[in-house]
Amino acid sequence: MTGTLITVVHGDIVRQPDCDGIVNAANASLMAGSGVCGAIHAAAGPRLEPYARRFAPLRVGEALATPGFDLPGCRLIIHAVGPRYFDDPDPPIHLARALHSALDLADRNQLQRLAVPALSTGVYRYPADEAVPILVESAFITAPTMRHLQEIRFVVTGETMLALFEQAIAGQRG
Repeated sequence: MTGTLITVVHGDIVRQPDCDGIVNAANASLMAGSGVCGAIHAAAGPRLEPYARRFAPLRVGEALATPGFDLPGCRLIIHAVGPRYFDDPDPPIHLARALHSALDLADRNQLQRLAVPALSTGVYRYPADEAVPILVESAFITAPTMRHLQEIRFVVTGETMLALFEQAIAGQRG
């Protein structure tokens, strides 16, 4: 498969029923957290956390696939551990690696549409104006290697975040 679309939408990441996969901004322990992680765990239901915790801990930049459980249309949840901005020795490298790991895992599991949050920009405090270009560039670098993934859909809340992603995507398209 070539020509993977890279898009952004303003919306709720757990309400993307046409996506057969979703990326969770996971913590290393794979426990329900706050923000995106908490929302995904709540939407997936009570079976997710005990299932995922068996595979903990994950290192920064790693990803793990679990069933989607109760998430409508979602076959797999891909848990990606991004960097904590102020604690990480090389946040740009680890942020790019987390997204690459998630995309690679999605493609190996033959997902077609993947909903992706703005990894590390919430409780991990990665400044959005620094993180968004890294995420978008990583998606554009990885997309040509995808055989099954047809769409990488960044799902964001807030007009500022939407504008940052739109600008970064337009910049990558030239």
